[in-house]
Amino acid sequence: MVDKILVTYASRTGVTAGVAEAIGKTMTDMGLPTEVRSMKEVTDMSPYRAVIAGIAIQSAKWLPEAMQFLQTHRPALAAKPFAAFLVCMTLAMRNGEKYRDGVSAWLAPVREIVHPMHEGLFAGALDIRKIPGWGDKLKFRLSVLFGVWREGDHRDWPAIRAWAEEVGRGINK
Repeated sequence: MVDKILVTYASRTGVTAGVAEAIGKTMTDMGLPTEVRSMKEVTDMSPYRAVIAGIAIQSAKWLPEAMQFLQTHRPALAAKPFAAFLVCMTLAMRNGEKYRDGVSAWLAPVREIVHPMHEGLFAGALDIRKIPGWGDKLKFRLSVLFGVWREGDHRDWPAIRAWAEEVGRGINK
């Protein structure tokens, strides 16, 4: 029997993976059998009755492996309840909420592939030590220096859990 919910993610520094784990735990706490896996690990959609996909945003784009995942599994995703979330530092900026509509637009490529029943937009975390590449580290250090971002964890755990509960209720209808 296909009963599990898949929470899958693509992440560079582990921040999005942490959000996916929190969503998975919320689903499990609701009594919904849930599995949390990296998109790179998922090859078969048949064990899942619903899918929640999350991605870290870099340079206003989804990571390439996330877009590949959506393209590869497009028919299966279209036939199941599907939700998508993104994690980005733009929402952690001072007055980040004013950028919410712009951040939401970053889901447009996903909407072209499969229409999410729910969309979640979450602030991320910034630990410059985890940023790959010297150039990107420098860019983020300068951004922190000029007050664009603050280092630290800006994820809103109650909002993430509330969104997961809403998605879980939608899947259970």
